[in-house]
Amino acid sequence: MRKQLLLTPGPTPIPPEVALAMAKPIIHHRTSEYRAIFEEVIKGLKYVFQTENDCFVFASSGTGAMEAAVVNLLSPKDKVITVQGGKFGERWTEICQSYGIEPSVIDVPWGEAVEPERIAEILEKDLRIKAVFTTLCETSTGVVNDVKKIAQITSKHKAVLVVDAISALASIELRTDAWGIDVVVAGSQKGLMLPPGISFLSISPKAWALVNEAKCPRYYFDLREAKRSLDKMDTPFTPAVTLVIGLREALQMIQKEGLENIWKRHALMAEATRKAVLALGLELFAPHAPSDAVTAVKVPSGLDGENLVKLLRQKYGVSIAGGQAELKGKIFRIAHMGYITPEDILLVISCLEIALNEMGYKVPLGKGVKAAEEVFGKG
Repeated sequence: MRKQLLLTPGPTPIPPEVALAMAKPIIHHRTSEYRAIFEEVIKGLKYVFQTENDCFVFASSGTGAMEAAVVNLLSPKDKVITVQGGKFGERWTEICQSYGIEPSVIDVPWGEAVEPERIAEILEKDLRIKAVFTTLCETSTGVVNDVKKIAQITSKHKAVLVVDAISALASIELRTDAWGIDVVVAGSQKGLMLPPGISFLSISPKAWALVNEAKCPRYYFDLREAKRSLDKMDTPFTPAVTLVIGLREALQMIQKEGLENIWKRHALMAEATRKAVLALGLELFAPHAPSDAVTAVKVPSGLDGENLVKLLRQKYGVSIAGGQAELKGKIFRIAHMGYITPEDILLVISCLEIALNEMGYKVPLGKGVKAAEEVFGKG
Protein backbone atom coordinates (compact mmCIF):
# COMPACT_ATOMS: atom_id res chain seq x y z
CA MET A 1 0.00 0.00 0.00
CA ARG A 2 1.34 3.43 -0.97
CA LYS A 3 0.16 6.86 0.07
CA GLN A 4 -1.02 8.95 -2.84
CA LEU A 5 -0.13 12.62 -3.10
CA LEU A 6 -2.42 14.66 -5.33
CA LEU A 7 -0.94 17.76 -6.98
CA THR A 8 -3.10 17.96 -10.08
CA PRO A 9 -4.92 21.21 -10.94
CA GLY A 10 -8.25 19.58 -10.15
CA PRO A 11 -9.28 17.53 -8.39
CA THR A 12 -7.18 18.75 -5.49
CA PRO A 13 -6.79 17.23 -2.00
CA ILE A 14 -9.77 17.34 0.34
CA PRO A 15 -9.19 18.44 3.95
CA PRO A 16 -10.18 15.81 6.56
CA GLU A 17 -12.66 18.27 8.09
CA VAL A 18 -14.45 18.57 4.76
CA ALA A 19 -14.42 14.81 4.15
CA LEU A 20 -15.84 14.16 7.62
CA ALA A 21 -18.60 16.72 7.11
CA MET A 22 -19.63 14.95 3.92
CA ALA A 23 -19.54 11.55 5.68
CA LYS A 24 -22.39 12.48 8.01
CA PRO A 25 -25.88 11.11 7.26
CA ILE A 26 -27.50 13.02 4.42
CA ILE A 27 -30.40 15.38 5.11
CA HIS A 28 -33.40 16.34 2.99
CA HIS A 29 -32.95 19.50 0.97
CA ARG A 30 -36.51 20.90 1.25
CA THR A 31 -36.09 21.62 4.95
CA SER A 32 -35.23 24.58 7.14
CA GLU A 33 -32.10 22.70 8.23
CA TYR A 34 -30.74 22.58 4.68
CA ARG A 35 -31.80 26.15 3.88
CA ALA A 36 -29.81 27.40 6.88
CA ILE A 37 -26.73 25.59 5.55
CA PHE A 38 -27.35 26.92 2.05
CA GLU A 39 -27.69 30.48 3.32
CA GLU A 40 -24.34 30.17 5.10
CA VAL A 41 -22.79 28.81 1.89
CA ILE A 42 -24.10 31.70 -0.20
CA LYS A 43 -22.65 34.23 2.25
CA GLY A 44 -19.32 32.39 2.17
CA LEU A 45 -19.29 32.32 -1.62
CA LYS A 46 -19.87 36.06 -1.77
CA TYR A 47 -16.81 36.49 0.43
CA VAL A 48 -14.65 34.26 -1.77
CA PHE A 49 -15.94 35.88 -4.97
CA GLN A 50 -15.50 39.28 -3.31
CA THR A 51 -18.95 40.36 -4.46
CA GLU A 52 -22.32 41.51 -3.27
CA ASN A 53 -23.90 40.15 -6.44
CA ASP A 54 -26.10 37.07 -6.53
CA CYS A 55 -24.20 33.77 -6.45
CA PHE A 56 -25.74 30.60 -7.84
CA VAL A 57 -24.86 26.97 -7.22
CA PHE A 58 -25.41 24.22 -9.82
CA ALA A 59 -24.98 20.46 -9.57
CA SER A 60 -22.52 20.29 -12.47
CA SER A 61 -18.88 20.63 -13.35
CA GLY A 62 -17.50 24.10 -14.00
CA THR A 63 -18.42 23.71 -17.66
CA GLY A 64 -22.07 23.76 -16.62
CA ALA A 65 -21.64 27.23 -15.13
CA MET A 66 -19.86 28.30 -18.34
CA GLU A 67 -22.82 27.14 -20.39
CA ALA A 68 -25.19 28.85 -17.95
CA ALA A 69 -23.37 32.13 -18.55
CA VAL A 70 -23.71 31.80 -22.32
CA VAL A 71 -27.38 30.80 -22.51
CA ASN A 72 -28.59 33.36 -19.97
CA LEU A 73 -26.88 36.35 -21.54
CA LEU A 74 -27.20 35.78 -25.26
CA SER A 75 -29.34 34.90 -28.25
CA PRO A 76 -28.47 33.10 -31.48
CA LYS A 77 -26.53 35.34 -33.90
CA ASP A 78 -25.34 37.63 -31.10
CA LYS A 79 -21.69 38.64 -31.42
CA VAL A 80 -19.12 38.10 -28.68
CA ILE A 81 -15.37 38.03 -28.12
CA THR A 82 -13.70 34.82 -26.94
CA VAL A 83 -10.07 34.68 -25.86
CA GLN A 84 -8.38 31.42 -26.86
CA GLY A 85 -5.09 30.97 -25.08
CA GLY A 86 -5.56 27.35 -24.10
CA LYS A 87 -8.01 24.48 -23.91
CA PHE A 88 -10.47 26.26 -21.64
CA GLY A 89 -10.44 29.49 -23.59
CA GLU A 90 -11.36 27.35 -26.58
CA ARG A 91 -14.26 25.95 -24.57
CA TRP A 92 -15.88 29.39 -24.46
CA THR A 93 -15.78 29.47 -28.26
CA GLU A 94 -17.20 25.96 -28.58
CA ILE A 95 -20.11 26.65 -26.20
CA CYS A 96 -20.99 29.87 -28.02
CA GLN A 97 -20.90 28.18 -31.40
CA SER A 98 -23.16 25.40 -30.10
CA TYR A 99 -25.89 27.99 -29.57
CA GLY A 100 -25.44 29.83 -32.85
CA ILE A 101 -23.58 32.74 -31.27
CA GLU A 102 -20.90 34.37 -33.43
CA PRO A 103 -17.52 34.63 -31.67
CA SER A 104 -14.81 37.04 -32.70
CA VAL A 105 -11.90 34.87 -31.63
CA ILE A 106 -8.68 36.28 -30.24
CA ASP A 107 -6.07 33.56 -30.65
CA VAL A 108 -3.25 33.86 -28.14
CA PRO A 109 -0.15 31.66 -28.36
CA TRP A 110 -0.39 28.99 -25.69
CA GLY A 111 1.84 30.00 -22.80
CA GLU A 112 1.16 33.72 -23.19
CA ALA A 113 -1.43 36.09 -21.73
CA VAL A 114 -3.85 38.06 -23.86
CA GLU A 115 -3.04 41.71 -24.48
CA PRO A 116 -6.08 43.64 -23.17
CA GLU A 117 -5.61 46.18 -25.96
CA ARG A 118 -6.64 43.54 -28.50
CA ILE A 119 -10.01 43.31 -26.78
CA ALA A 120 -10.34 47.09 -26.72
CA GLU A 121 -9.68 47.30 -30.46
CA ILE A 122 -12.48 44.89 -31.32
CA LEU A 123 -14.93 46.56 -28.96
CA GLU A 124 -14.21 49.94 -30.53
CA LYS A 125 -14.74 48.61 -34.05
CA ASP A 126 -17.85 46.51 -33.42
CA LEU A 127 -20.49 47.99 -31.15
CA ARG A 128 -22.62 44.88 -31.57
CA ILE A 129 -20.37 42.85 -29.24
CA LYS A 130 -22.47 41.82 -26.25
CA ALA A 131 -19.97 39.89 -24.15
CA VAL A 132 -16.28 39.18 -23.69
CA PHE A 133 -15.34 35.66 -22.54
CA THR A 134 -11.93 34.97 -21.06
CA THR A 135 -10.13 33.05 -18.30
CA LEU A 136 -8.37 34.34 -15.21
CA CYS A 137 -6.10 31.31 -14.88
CA GLU A 138 -5.84 29.20 -18.04
CA THR A 139 -5.41 25.82 -16.35
CA SER A 140 -4.04 24.08 -19.44
CA THR A 141 -1.05 26.42 -19.76
CA GLY A 142 -0.48 27.89 -16.29
CA VAL A 143 -1.07 31.43 -17.56
CA VAL A 144 -2.83 34.21 -15.67
CA ASN A 145 -4.62 36.93 -17.65
CA ASP A 146 -4.98 40.52 -16.50
CA VAL A 147 -8.74 40.49 -16.06
CA LYS A 148 -8.56 43.61 -13.90
CA LYS A 149 -7.33 45.59 -16.89
CA ILE A 150 -9.78 43.84 -19.21
CA ALA A 151 -12.62 44.84 -16.86
CA GLN A 152 -11.50 48.46 -17.04
CA ILE A 153 -11.97 48.21 -20.80
CA THR A 154 -15.35 46.48 -20.78
CA SER A 155 -16.70 48.90 -18.17
CA LYS A 156 -16.62 51.60 -20.87
CA HIS A 157 -18.71 49.52 -23.27
CA LYS A 158 -22.09 47.84 -23.26
CA ALA A 159 -20.41 44.43 -23.48
CA VAL A 160 -20.31 42.39 -20.27
CA LEU A 161 -17.17 40.63 -19.08
CA VAL A 162 -17.48 36.91 -18.30
CA VAL A 163 -14.52 35.27 -16.55
CA ASP A 164 -13.71 31.60 -16.10
CA ALA A 165 -12.20 31.52 -12.60
CA ILE A 166 -12.54 27.77 -12.19
CA SER A 167 -8.89 27.21 -11.21
CA ALA A 168 -8.42 30.74 -9.86
CA LEU A 169 -11.12 31.15 -7.22
CA ALA A 170 -9.66 30.95 -3.70
CA SER A 171 -6.21 30.51 -5.27
CA ILE A 172 -5.16 33.83 -6.78
CA GLU A 173 -6.37 37.39 -6.39
CA LEU A 174 -9.89 37.97 -7.69
CA ARG A 175 -11.96 41.02 -6.72
CA THR A 176 -15.20 40.73 -8.66
CA ASP A 177 -16.91 43.94 -7.58
CA ALA A 178 -13.86 46.14 -7.13
CA TRP A 179 -12.57 45.22 -10.58
CA GLY A 180 -15.99 45.43 -12.24
CA ILE A 181 -16.31 41.86 -13.52
CA ASP A 182 -19.87 41.08 -14.59
CA VAL A 183 -19.99 37.30 -14.48
CA VAL A 184 -17.61 34.89 -12.76
CA VAL A 185 -17.87 31.12 -13.04
CA ALA A 186 -16.07 28.59 -10.86
CA GLY A 187 -15.99 24.93 -9.84
CA SER A 188 -15.70 22.99 -6.63
CA GLN A 189 -12.68 20.76 -7.19
CA LYS A 190 -9.83 23.26 -7.13
CA GLY A 191 -9.26 26.11 -4.68
CA LEU A 192 -12.48 25.31 -2.84
CA MET A 193 -11.09 21.91 -1.78
CA LEU A 194 -14.09 19.73 -2.68
CA PRO A 195 -14.69 16.80 -5.02
CA PRO A 196 -15.94 17.68 -8.50
CA GLY A 197 -19.68 18.10 -8.86
CA ILE A 198 -20.85 21.63 -8.13
CA SER A 199 -20.27 24.87 -9.97
CA PHE A 200 -20.89 28.53 -9.24
CA LEU A 201 -21.84 31.72 -11.03
CA SER A 202 -21.99 35.32 -9.84
CA ILE A 203 -23.75 37.96 -11.93
CA SER A 204 -23.76 41.75 -11.84
CA PRO A 205 -26.73 44.10 -12.39
CA LYS A 206 -25.26 45.03 -15.79
CA ALA A 207 -25.31 41.38 -16.83
CA TRP A 208 -28.77 40.81 -15.32
CA ALA A 209 -30.13 43.31 -17.82
CA LEU A 210 -29.38 40.76 -20.57
CA VAL A 211 -31.01 37.78 -18.88
CA ASN A 212 -34.62 38.59 -19.77
CA GLU A 213 -33.64 39.46 -23.35
CA ALA A 214 -31.69 36.25 -24.03
CA LYS A 215 -33.31 33.83 -26.47
CA CYS A 216 -30.99 30.84 -26.14
CA PRO A 217 -32.82 27.70 -24.95
CA ARG A 218 -32.40 27.06 -21.23
CA TYR A 219 -34.10 24.96 -18.64
CA TYR A 220 -31.89 23.56 -15.91
CA PHE A 221 -29.53 26.55 -16.14
CA ASP A 222 -32.27 29.22 -16.31
CA LEU A 223 -31.11 31.98 -13.97
CA ARG A 224 -34.60 33.43 -13.79
CA GLU A 225 -35.86 30.30 -12.07
CA ALA A 226 -32.69 30.04 -10.02
CA LYS A 227 -33.16 33.63 -8.83
CA ARG A 228 -36.74 33.00 -7.72
CA SER A 229 -35.52 30.08 -5.63
CA LEU A 230 -32.42 31.86 -4.34
CA ASP A 231 -34.56 34.63 -2.90
CA LYS A 232 -36.06 31.92 -0.66
CA MET A 233 -32.65 30.32 0.01
CA ASP A 234 -33.63 27.38 -2.14
CA THR A 235 -32.83 25.83 -5.52
CA PRO A 236 -35.27 25.02 -8.34
CA PHE A 237 -33.91 21.47 -8.67
CA THR A 238 -32.34 18.91 -6.36
CA PRO A 239 -29.00 20.23 -5.12
CA ALA A 240 -25.85 18.21 -4.46
CA VAL A 241 -26.65 18.09 -0.75
CA THR A 242 -23.51 16.31 0.44
CA LEU A 243 -21.19 18.57 -1.54
CA VAL A 244 -22.94 21.70 -0.28
CA ILE A 245 -22.47 20.49 3.30
CA GLY A 246 -18.79 19.93 2.57
CA LEU A 247 -18.60 23.35 0.95
CA ARG A 248 -19.84 24.99 4.13
CA GLU A 249 -16.90 23.44 6.00
CA ALA A 250 -14.41 24.46 3.29
CA LEU A 251 -15.70 28.03 3.25
CA GLN A 252 -15.36 28.23 7.02
CA MET A 253 -11.71 27.17 6.67
CA ILE A 254 -11.15 29.78 3.97
CA GLN A 255 -12.75 32.54 6.00
CA LYS A 256 -10.72 31.59 9.06
CA GLU A 257 -7.43 31.81 7.14
CA GLY A 258 -8.51 34.91 5.21
CA LEU A 259 -8.34 35.41 1.45
CA GLU A 260 -5.34 37.74 1.59
CA ASN A 261 -3.36 35.11 3.49
CA ILE A 262 -4.51 32.39 1.10
CA TRP A 263 -3.34 34.41 -1.91
CA LYS A 264 0.03 34.96 -0.24
CA ARG A 265 0.39 31.26 0.58
CA HIS A 266 -0.35 30.28 -3.00
CA ALA A 267 2.11 32.87 -4.30
CA LEU A 268 4.81 31.49 -2.01
CA MET A 269 4.24 27.90 -3.16
CA ALA A 270 4.19 29.02 -6.79
CA GLU A 271 7.49 30.86 -6.40
CA ALA A 272 9.07 27.85 -4.70
CA THR A 273 7.88 25.53 -7.47
CA ARG A 274 9.18 27.80 -10.22
CA LYS A 275 12.56 28.29 -8.54
CA ALA A 276 12.86 24.54 -8.01
CA VAL A 277 12.23 23.52 -11.62
CA LEU A 278 14.52 26.27 -12.91
CA ALA A 279 17.25 25.03 -10.58
CA LEU A 280 16.92 21.62 -12.26
CA GLY A 281 17.58 23.19 -15.66
CA LEU A 282 13.96 22.92 -16.74
CA GLU A 283 12.07 25.64 -18.58
CA LEU A 284 8.78 27.24 -17.57
CA PHE A 285 6.08 27.07 -20.22
CA ALA A 286 4.62 30.45 -19.19
CA PRO A 287 7.56 32.49 -17.88
CA HIS A 288 6.02 35.94 -18.46
CA ALA A 289 2.55 35.45 -16.94
CA PRO A 290 2.77 32.46 -14.59
CA SER A 291 -0.20 31.60 -12.42
CA ASP A 292 0.03 31.12 -8.68
CA ALA A 293 -2.47 28.26 -8.97
CA VAL A 294 -0.54 25.89 -11.27
CA THR A 295 2.94 25.81 -12.80
CA ALA A 296 3.43 24.43 -16.31
CA VAL A 297 6.90 23.10 -17.16
CA LYS A 298 8.35 22.06 -20.50
CA VAL A 299 9.38 18.41 -20.69
CA PRO A 300 13.12 18.08 -21.41
CA SER A 301 14.02 17.23 -24.99
CA GLY A 302 14.11 13.51 -25.59
CA LEU A 303 11.75 12.62 -22.74
CA ASP A 304 8.12 11.57 -23.01
CA GLY A 305 6.02 13.77 -20.75
CA GLU A 306 3.23 11.22 -20.50
CA ASN A 307 5.70 8.58 -19.27
CA LEU A 308 7.10 11.03 -16.72
CA VAL A 309 3.65 11.71 -15.29
CA LYS A 310 2.88 7.97 -15.30
CA LEU A 311 6.16 7.10 -13.55
CA LEU A 312 5.57 9.64 -10.79
CA ARG A 313 2.04 8.37 -10.19
CA GLN A 314 2.61 4.63 -10.41
CA LYS A 315 6.04 4.26 -8.80
CA TYR A 316 6.24 7.19 -6.40
CA GLY A 317 2.58 7.82 -5.59
CA VAL A 318 2.69 11.44 -6.75
CA SER A 319 0.00 12.63 -9.17
CA ILE A 320 0.72 15.68 -11.30
CA ALA A 321 -0.90 16.55 -14.63
CA GLY A 322 0.38 16.26 -18.16
CA GLY A 323 -0.30 18.53 -21.09
CA GLN A 324 -3.61 18.72 -22.92
CA ALA A 325 -4.44 18.85 -26.62
CA GLU A 326 -1.43 20.17 -28.57
CA LEU A 327 0.67 20.16 -25.38
CA LYS A 328 0.17 16.46 -24.68
CA GLY A 329 3.52 14.92 -23.80
CA LYS A 330 5.24 18.31 -24.06
CA ILE A 331 4.58 19.83 -20.63
CA PHE A 332 3.72 18.72 -17.13
CA ARG A 333 1.77 20.74 -14.58
CA ILE A 334 2.22 20.95 -10.82
CA ALA A 335 -0.67 22.44 -8.87
CA HIS A 336 -0.23 24.50 -5.72
CA MET A 337 -3.80 25.37 -4.86
CA GLY A 338 -6.38 24.59 -2.23
CA TYR A 339 -5.28 22.14 0.47
CA ILE A 340 -1.82 21.65 -1.07
CA THR A 341 0.93 22.68 1.35
CA PRO A 342 4.62 23.68 1.15
CA GLU A 343 5.51 20.22 2.46
CA ASP A 344 3.69 18.71 -0.51
CA ILE A 345 5.70 20.90 -2.89
CA LEU A 346 8.98 19.74 -1.37
CA LEU A 347 7.91 16.11 -1.74
CA VAL A 348 6.84 16.42 -5.36
CA ILE A 349 10.08 18.18 -6.29
CA SER A 350 12.16 15.46 -4.63
CA CYS A 351 10.24 12.74 -6.48
CA LEU A 352 10.53 14.69 -9.73
CA GLU A 353 14.33 14.79 -9.33
CA ILE A 354 14.45 11.00 -8.89
CA ALA A 355 12.09 10.34 -11.79
CA LEU A 356 14.02 12.62 -14.16
CA ASN A 357 17.26 10.82 -13.34
CA GLU A 358 15.58 7.46 -13.82
CA MET A 359 14.43 8.56 -17.28
CA GLY A 360 17.93 9.69 -18.28
CA TYR A 361 17.73 13.42 -17.60
CA LYS A 362 20.49 13.77 -15.02
CA VAL A 363 20.02 16.41 -12.33
CA PRO A 364 21.82 16.77 -8.97
CA LEU A 365 19.56 15.23 -6.34
CA GLY A 366 18.38 17.83 -3.86
CA LYS A 367 19.13 20.86 -6.03
CA GLY A 368 15.47 21.61 -6.78
CA VAL A 369 14.45 20.89 -3.20
CA LYS A 370 17.12 23.27 -1.92
CA ALA A 371 15.87 26.06 -4.19
CA ALA A 372 12.32 25.55 -2.93
CA GLU A 373 13.48 25.40 0.69
CA GLU A 374 15.22 28.73 0.30
CA VAL A 375 11.96 30.32 -0.86
CA PHE A 376 9.99 28.82 2.00
CA GLY A 377 12.70 29.81 4.45
CA LYS A 378 12.32 33.46 3.46
CA GLY A 379 8.52 33.29 3.39
